[in-house]
Amino acid sequence: MFISKMSLPRRTFLRGVGATVALPLLDAMVPALTAVGQTAAAPRLRFGAIYVPNGIIMNQWTPATVGSGFDLPPTLQPLQPFQDKLTVVSNTYRGGEADHAVACAAWLSGAVPKKTEGQDFRLSMTIDQIVAKQVGAGSAFPSIEVATEDFTGYVGGCSPGYSCAYMNTLAWATPTTPLPTEINPRVVFKRLFGRPGTDAQRATWLKRDRSILDSITEDANDLQRVIGAQDRLRLTQYLDNLREIERRIQLTEAQNSTRADIAAPVGVPESYEEHVDLLFDLLAVAYQADLSRVFTFMLAREASGKSYPNLGITDTHHAISHHGEKPAKIAEHAKLNLYHITLFSKFLEKLAATPDGDGSLLDHAAIFYGSGMSNGNAHSDGPLPVIALGGALGKGHRHIKTTEKAPIGNLWMSVADKFGAPVQTVGDSTGEISL
Repeated sequence: MFISKMSLPRRTFLRGVGATVALPLLDAMVPALTAVGQTAAAPRLRFGAIYVPNGIIMNQWTPATVGSGFDLPPTLQPLQPFQDKLTVVSNTYRGGEADHAVACAAWLSGAVPKKTEGQDFRLSMTIDQIVAKQVGAGSAFPSIEVATEDFTGYVGGCSPGYSCAYMNTLAWATPTTPLPTEINPRVVFKRLFGRPGTDAQRATWLKRDRSILDSITEDANDLQRVIGAQDRLRLTQYLDNLREIERRIQLTEAQNSTRADIAAPVGVPESYEEHVDLLFDLLAVAYQADLSRVFTFMLAREASGKSYPNLGITDTHHAISHHGEKPAKIAEHAKLNLYHITLFSKFLEKLAATPDGDGSLLDHAAIFYGSGMSNGNAHSDGPLPVIALGGALGKGHRHIKTTEKAPIGNLWMSVADKFGAPVQTVGDSTGEISL
């Protein structure tokens, strides 16, 4: 028998002047007559964590029944298309004070932060970094940290007795090393795909309205001539998606350059929804091209002063979370909770539609979404709102409720086990939660 199928290395790039574009998984990367598990198509597990601040209206979040096949509560309704990959985990708690800084710091670390407003802050390695050490070595970026609000000006104490470091990021590489977040989609794009020259040269490039993808056209055309029809379609769709992301970034930059009163960095959309969508799109591309297998995303900062006039909410996020049990304020907070979940669902739709090995990106991921606070009015330490989406955790459409209050670190111990990361404890964990 004659087998003529070519095989490309999984780490194949298209190169241009100052640009390097990793490819998505193509059929040509899978040798003929080779078991999937022994090829580049072997599933790679991916981890993500998305944080919402200021708590959740829990009676519209928590399913009424425990076990399989529960009805989705109001806030989780946008996740209906993905409920077969949805796991709700209830009755987990964090330690420490009823404080915004503690809530953010404890969510992925499972630890109580050291009380200090100085530079002697101390926490614990977070679960994203534990996972990144295990699965991130084979990708260009072990992890990516993004957010929507600029934290660079926040230093000293941001909460009574607590350093701003605890509120400025979710990710800690060591107990004393918080990882900075990036809010600018242009910077994330350049980090992933490169951009030649100095800042002045880049500005000139932008004025010419050119794309960095233009420089890899010759390489792409050469590859298109030697791969199969399905791969040509997949590659075309992938590059078109990248070009559309870049077009949206360039449009934002052009709009911002004519607005001297806008303080936001070039590349950051004025629209919050567009900003979130762009960052989600970049994270999806990073997964697809295997540039990174781990990310954290802060949809907003604890005690956020952001308002949402597009939802008819004029008070700040922080203000409506302190609803004082007033029905109108509770309804506004629930509406905002639903809005954030709706933005998240669009990201899940993209992952579910992107082929990856023998399934989709969503099939091979565990994406966690939640907060380090339950009732924002009281800064409650639990039960914390936590959900997970993706096939990496096994069977979905489950509501897992621990029989006793469980430290949030117990959940992360179980996640570390799922990703094959050997750890003795995560923060103040006392065991594991069966996933």
